[in-house]
Amino acid sequence: MVYTLPPEVLQIAEDIRSMKIRGAGRIARAAVKALKIAALAYRGSELDDFYEYMKYASKLILATRPTAVSLPNAVAYIMSRLSKNITSLTLDEAKSKVAAWADEFIEYSLRATELIGEIGEGRIKSGDTVLTHCNSSAALSVIITAYKKGKDIKVYACETRPRFQGRITVKTLAKEGIDVTLIPDSAVRFFMKDVDLVVVGADTVAANGAVVNKIGTSMIALAAHEARVRVFVAAETYKFSPATVIGELVTIEERPPTEVVSEEFLKMYPSIRIRNPAFDVTPPEYIDAIITEKGIISPHAAILVLKEEFAWALEDRMKKLRIAVEYETE
Repeated sequence: MVYTLPPEVLQIAEDIRSMKIRGAGRIARAAVKALKIAALAYRGSELDDFYEYMKYASKLILATRPTAVSLPNAVAYIMSRLSKNITSLTLDEAKSKVAAWADEFIEYSLRATELIGEIGEGRIKSGDTVLTHCNSSAALSVIITAYKKGKDIKVYACETRPRFQGRITVKTLAKEGIDVTLIPDSAVRFFMKDVDLVVVGADTVAANGAVVNKIGTSMIALAAHEARVRVFVAAETYKFSPATVIGELVTIEERPPTEVVSEEFLKMYPSIRIRNPAFDVTPPEYIDAIITEKGIISPHAAILVLKEEFAWALEDRMKKLRIAVEYETE
């Protein structure tokens, strides 16, 4: 069945798809906000229909971006609770609960970013030069918190082509009074000799500790590894992927070619293919530690976080896997 969703929900979905809303944490918070708006706007009278309506809204939100696991984890935060409690709630209670769970998630997400800053800033010493990539709220929290605690630091920030999210980062850091330099992505190895540590965010953390982040991150980690520079990933635990525990791969989103070249270029040279992957995968061997709101862990301890934070999701996925295997062997 096709439902009519509020214009605000459709706009949030489009803003996520078009990258007007970007950054894994911001995407997650926008997703639950959309579900809250959808729930409160429901005008039907049947609880079962409300549940189907919310599933419809969830699918719309989930279809916007395929890589950042914060999006499905945020949606699951709401929908798993709704699913477990739906038979014990009235319609009005269900709508109120969705709104409350959304507010709860947003509050937790914002607090997690603060905690990551407080925990991670200890890894930065006064006099350090930090390199960062893209525009990560969690990574910025670490850097800005260190500066606010009186540490004299310098920052190199990559442009992060083709969408230039690094320009947002340097503006944010400059407003805080931090000595920041914007560099081309291709200049990372040139500047790595001047860098003491790398701090980046994550869109997804896999069960084996591999990190999916903005394209170019893996090359930065490789250059840092070569130069014996430490690499830290700042990531909230809701960016850890339960699906990867059972071997599912993270889908790497490819963006439109017009982010790389103009429409005119495409028309003039129709035989040229343009590839525009938005993310890449950094192996755990090139990551010194992951800074979460729960503490600092080795990338190889990611599986422990998943078992602690997403036991319900892992159980559900294992159940579906068993059903699929039984079906195939019948």
